[in-house]
Amino acid sequence: MEKIRIQKIIADAGYCSRRKAEELISQKKVKVNGRPCSLGDKADPKKDLISIDGENLYIEKKKELVYLMLHKPRGYITTVKDEQDRKCVTDLVEDIGIRVYPVGRLDKQSEGLLLLTNDGKFANEIMHPSHHVSKTYRVTVRSMLTDEVVAKLSEGVEIDGRMTLPCTITVLTNEPERAVMLMVIKEGRNRQIRKMCEAVNLEVARLKRTAIGPVKLGMLQPGEYRELSSEELRALRAALAKGAPQPTVKKKRR
Repeated sequence: MEKIRIQKIIADAGYCSRRKAEELISQKKVKVNGRPCSLGDKADPKKDLISIDGENLYIEKKKELVYLMLHKPRGYITTVKDEQDRKCVTDLVEDIGIRVYPVGRLDKQSEGLLLLTNDGKFANEIMHPSHHVSKTYRVTVRSMLTDEVVAKLSEGVEIDGRMTLPCTITVLTNEPERAVMLMVIKEGRNRQIRKMCEAVNLEVARLKRTAIGPVKLGMLQPGEYRELSSEELRALRAALAKGAPQPTVKKKRR
């Protein structure tokens, strides 16, 4: 069998996302046949023994793929486990008996729709910015929105030294000390919505993700989860295919 990059083997085994696997490799927490490995190293999942923090990686011959949606409550962190013993989103889905990991992030004080899976390829495609999968947030701020502020957010603002992509904003409520808006973005930068609001001097009181692409949170209550339906999976995969970068075709010189 052709050897595969170690971060892909770890992600495909459902241990964590590929990005997190790369972090573990960089931190020298991953060993192959007892020896620490480096980014770019490859292994044969059928022959080589891979361990993470001293724990052998279990690779199922035929893995049952699981796709969940969770209503993440505030106060939980989006990770598989935490050294500070904080509440993790995976604690809420322990009873399924299969190791899954979150697709993307929601910060501790944010709530709403979070996908979890053990399908590494699917998770990587959803998170990759080149696919431009939209994410919808219901944002409550502690002030009235002006047309100027809405225009700035819609056109893009600078955060962390880079401009954000244009986004769609729908104002639902606009009162002197409180406003509610729906923000639809096609990026997944760290704490992006909060940083965008900070850039235009808006204080976020509540942040809730209500949709990822065509999949909506609906009436799912905080802390509850369910499997994605086959229709939702098809719709997500269609959105991924639509947003995927097209290969460039080089024209032949005459």
